Amino acid sequence: MPEAQVPMPHVMPTYGRLPVALARGEGCRVWDVQGKEYLDALSGIAVNTLGHAHPRLVAALQQQVATLIHTSNYYQVPLQEELAARLTRLSGLTNVFFCNSGLEANEGALKIARKYGHDVLGFDTPLTLVFEGAFHGRSLATLSATANPKVQAGFAPLVPGFVRVALNDLAAVEAAMDAHPQISAVFLETIQGEGGINPARIGFLQGLRKLCDARGVLLMLDEVQCGIGRTGQWFAHQWADIRPDVMPLAKGLGSGVPIGAIVCGPKAAGVLQAGNHGTTFGGNPLAMRAGVETIDIMEADGLVAHAAAMGERLTQRLRAGLAGQAGVVEIRGQGLMIGIELERPCGVLLQRALDARLLISVTADRVVRLLPALIVGPDEVDEMAARLLPLIQAFLQEQAA
Repeated sequence: MPEAQVPMPHVMPTYGRLPVALARGEGCRVWDVQGKEYLDALSGIAVNTLGHAHPRLVAALQQQVATLIHTSNYYQVPLQEELAARLTRLSGLTNVFFCNSGLEANEGALKIARKYGHDVLGFDTPLTLVFEGAFHGRSLATLSATANPKVQAGFAPLVPGFVRVALNDLAAVEAAMDAHPQISAVFLETIQGEGGINPARIGFLQGLRKLCDARGVLLMLDEVQCGIGRTGQWFAHQWADIRPDVMPLAKGLGSGVPIGAIVCGPKAAGVLQAGNHGTTFGGNPLAMRAGVETIDIMEADGLVAHAAAMGERLTQRLRAGLAGQAGVVEIRGQGLMIGIELERPCGVLLQRALDARLLISVTADRVVRLLPALIVGPDEVDEMAARLLPLIQAFLQEQAA
């Protein structure tokens, strides 16, 4: 066993872990238990918005831990209102429910879709329209909304009530709505993350908004991975100049502290009433403080515009380095959410990148996914490209031989 790997015989084997144990981090760099340094181009899968050990966030969390961590939702939590006020101001929506994760946010959104169908539209069996390539979570309902046979295998029977069509095909959406008049909500990721960094096109999002308005159904945009400034807008759908009715958030909202949120507009904000939904840990003071500080630091430091600029720089470096390279299908994404699709499965690049002291991920088998912290600087962007490009080039040359 490599010296840097920590044995974990009592932990369930639910992850294919790489042979490294990380001990500490600072900014966009982490160190393992042996003291080896790595450049982090994954940020905890789009979680560590402010990088590692941001001094202002650390101080705020230390103060909050020393004051109040948890009380429960039997009582008012003023920090919930503080964070909700920031999220509604930034989104133009009206109300927020707080939970603990993206899965919980998406599960709650699906409950809103069902209850809206029953209470507002009068449907006996409300349906939700979902999309090929989607990933919304691993609970039974979110797994059923997901479109990945590998993660669904072994968990049948799945939850009924979903109609699935191709992404970016507005005619298919309209045909599905005609064929299934009890559709009460359209649910999609603004940019599919686990599905391979597949953006919903601007015209498609605008068309969905019009279709949903015309038919009185909810437009629900999953921004768990692509929200909170990652794409160079606070929320990825803002590139299309629309607003959803329901927007699940998580990941980067707490800069590493577990948090989730369902942000709703007027059409959906009153669907769930007392007793319809709840959570023990959701909205606890520690998570709320993390969310408030994350947004305040992002605004003070101009990190949304910075993400757009650094994402453009990284994309340019990658495109220049892979120009004309056989085996590259496409480099796509928005801001600091970037995917490099190759013609072949490329999971071996995870270990090779680790050996090169670079943290990345591979998703949808063939897509190298880059999700750096929003604080990443130009030199670090260039270093990420310099470490990654030779690995991809060597891999593709091997495959062509």
